[in-house]
Amino acid sequence: MPIDFTLTDEQRELQATARKFAQKELRPVATEADKIRDPFEAFVATREVYKRAYELGFAMSFVPREYGGPGASNVDLQIVAEEICAVDPGFACTLLVNGLTLLPVLWYGSPEQKEEWLRKAVNDPKKTFLGGWIVSEPGGTANFDSPRPHPAGMAVTATYDRKNGEYVLNGRKMWNTNGCGWDKRGADINVVLARTDKAAGGREGLSAFIVPRDTKGFTTTGILDTMGHRLTVQPEILFEDCRIPETNLLPGTRGNGDICITKAFTWSGPVAGIAAVGVMRAALDFALDWCRNYTAGSGTPIIHFQNAGYLLSNIKMRIEAARYLSWKAAHYLDCHDFEGQEGGALSKIFCGELAVSAVSDAMRVVGVNSYLKDYPLDKLMRDVLCFPVYDAGNMGMQRRRLHGIMADPSYNPLAFAQNLKTRFTKSMHGVDSVPGHEVRA
Repeated sequence: MPIDFTLTDEQRELQATARKFAQKELRPVATEADKIRDPFEAFVATREVYKRAYELGFAMSFVPREYGGPGASNVDLQIVAEEICAVDPGFACTLLVNGLTLLPVLWYGSPEQKEEWLRKAVNDPKKTFLGGWIVSEPGGTANFDSPRPHPAGMAVTATYDRKNGEYVLNGRKMWNTNGCGWDKRGADINVVLARTDKAAGGREGLSAFIVPRDTKGFTTTGILDTMGHRLTVQPEILFEDCRIPETNLLPGTRGNGDICITKAFTWSGPVAGIAAVGVMRAALDFALDWCRNYTAGSGTPIIHFQNAGYLLSNIKMRIEAARYLSWKAAHYLDCHDFEGQEGGALSKIFCGELAVSAVSDAMRVVGVNSYLKDYPLDKLMRDVLCFPVYDAGNMGMQRRRLHGIMADPSYNPLAFAQNLKTRFTKSMHGVDSVPGHEVRA
């Protein structure tokens, strides 16, 4: 039977390993780190458990075997990510961003760049290797593909110094997960998107660069303090005459930085989707146990009352629908060499927004006690509110991508369902990036 949702023996073993790691090793660390008020210190508190995730292959699971990595499929990654996110999606975000950073090197890098950085990533004797994905900026970059010239879209510039064979980076970045590294001196490798042609729009003017840690002119200027996802880190980065050799340009991204951004966030879409599933699962586990034991003064556990049962049923339905959409989107990526922009956006949007309502319903069934900070639904709600707005926000970037795909004359509404290969083109970028009244003018 070609359609089969049964895990293989190897996947069941992987799931059991990930669950044991998450429940026994990550949970105690996550519980304490979430309470740390300083956001950078909360992140640093996860360093030892990160080493364990690295040992288990979770931190670099996506690196192909030809470069010494585990070579895990996207579906395998779903299985691991759900177990970790059922405990803490912030820590999972740290792992996720390694993929956002290094996969563009795999897709668009030179043979020398791939050999150097992918092998470094999986052979770190310290087991702390981090990748920093440096895209977002203080003014916002949802409209990175705007047809307008600089400073619309992406404002950070990379100016070519022909005399010295270097690019010079200038400007500020923000929301750059892992970008500060464990010591505020930068991640081991940072992939930075910047404007290489100030006169061109986002479709032609962007490129991606490798900036190693401790590069002069690369400075961590602050750490953002978020309500949830406390175990991951969001630095602000300043590039001030930051010089890198021209060989640090990812050659496949020259003038194609927009495609690099879209493909990277396509890969992360199903992972963000399954992260939402993990949080919903944790909310249901707590609410179900609560309903089996709490009477609300009735003398009977509230699981036997219709309103509680219906709310729990709604949460369960959301979990199953979201899980299988995430699996489907990941499977599509495995079948089509990471190209699956429609499915990536669908899973990211649908699952994240569904999760907010699921956790809200879990709070409703538990009642006012869910509002206490020593109950887990407090943390789950703080974490779940991130899903619709992070990882290429649902309103700013993800829905625009879907609109661009569906507006294209080549769009086939059944392609994703039937696992037919589709091609994402630059013509699908730029939609909704300029206000309608300005277009008419």
